[in-house]
Amino acid sequence: MRRKKVLTSAFSNLYTDQRIEKVCKTLHENGYEIELIGNNWGGEEQMTRPYRFSRIKLASKTLKTAYFEFNWKLYRELRKKADENTILHANDLDALLPNYLVSKKLNIPLVFDSHEIFSEMPAVQGKMSQKLWRYLQNKIIPNLKFMITASGSYAKWFQNKYGIDAVVIQNAPRKIRFLSEIPVNDPKILLYQGALNPYRGIEKAILAMHHLENVIFKIAGDGPRKKEYQNLVLNENLQNKVEFLGKLLPEDLRKITLTADVGMSIEENAGESYEFSLPNKVLDCIQARVPLILSPLPEMISIKNQFDIGEIIENHQPENIANSVNLVLNNGRKNYQSELERASSFLCWENEEVKLLRVFEKAST
Repeated sequence: MRRKKVLTSAFSNLYTDQRIEKVCKTLHENGYEIELIGNNWGGEEQMTRPYRFSRIKLASKTLKTAYFEFNWKLYRELRKKADENTILHANDLDALLPNYLVSKKLNIPLVFDSHEIFSEMPAVQGKMSQKLWRYLQNKIIPNLKFMITASGSYAKWFQNKYGIDAVVIQNAPRKIRFLSEIPVNDPKILLYQGALNPYRGIEKAILAMHHLENVIFKIAGDGPRKKEYQNLVLNENLQNKVEFLGKLLPEDLRKITLTADVGMSIEENAGESYEFSLPNKVLDCIQARVPLILSPLPEMISIKNQFDIGEIIENHQPENIANSVNLVLNNGRKNYQSELERASSFLCWENEEVKLLRVFEKAST
């Protein structure tokens, strides 16, 4: 049977979005005709994919107007490219409205992938835009037939609020056979990977470096708070203990992750989107067999309860962060390997893509 065409869209320049890349690759490898639509907001880095992709060019100078412009232009793109043999695949709330309207107009299936609880993200809290996102969410999500999301806690939130059964597809990396020797680093490496956004615990971890000896803090990623964090390092005279690696391609980031002694995912509870998240970096470090320090948030506590893959911080005081880092370092990366190995077999894309394909099979019928 000929597979349907899938039009995947996201408010993204697509370059570093690992979840979209994995989803599209899995669908492509299983016979779906994929076309990925993003935009040039934040850059137009060169990339290659085994399927078609395009970026909508935005003239907007502010994010607020960029959302409106993208949604209007995306609607026109979808109307031009969609037909009765198409499945629409919208990534997050900021791409949902045009997909929903085209789905209704053409009577074709729509799969909504909520990477987070968009309306409850720290960036929109207390703003007029939050009311708009909540309005869209309230109007559209109860009417959806196919929805996936990135954590069990997110799925419960959407079920409680809208009565929709979202399928949990964690953003886990593909399983790797770990054949590397564990490096003997001097100094030891604490690694943060991801966007340099507020409430990620980055500034607290920088200050924790005052309480850590023979440790270097490597920060891999880019984002709106980068300059602020660089200034903090200078002001605290920590230039010799903190290193900014910049934005890396996923394959380059994976190589860096393998070298770390301890990873970190110490997001703060800055609203329900963060509270119920399962950050990519947790699953990436597990797959690289790197132990972590973790926030006392539901998804991270759940993983720690299943697999002893690191330590939960007591709170975000720099001294407590340092204590948790030292606890992992004193235990040694080698002593976490059996639990990390067990977790890596469970928390991998090979398990998640089975559920993804099941959703698109249902949407195809």
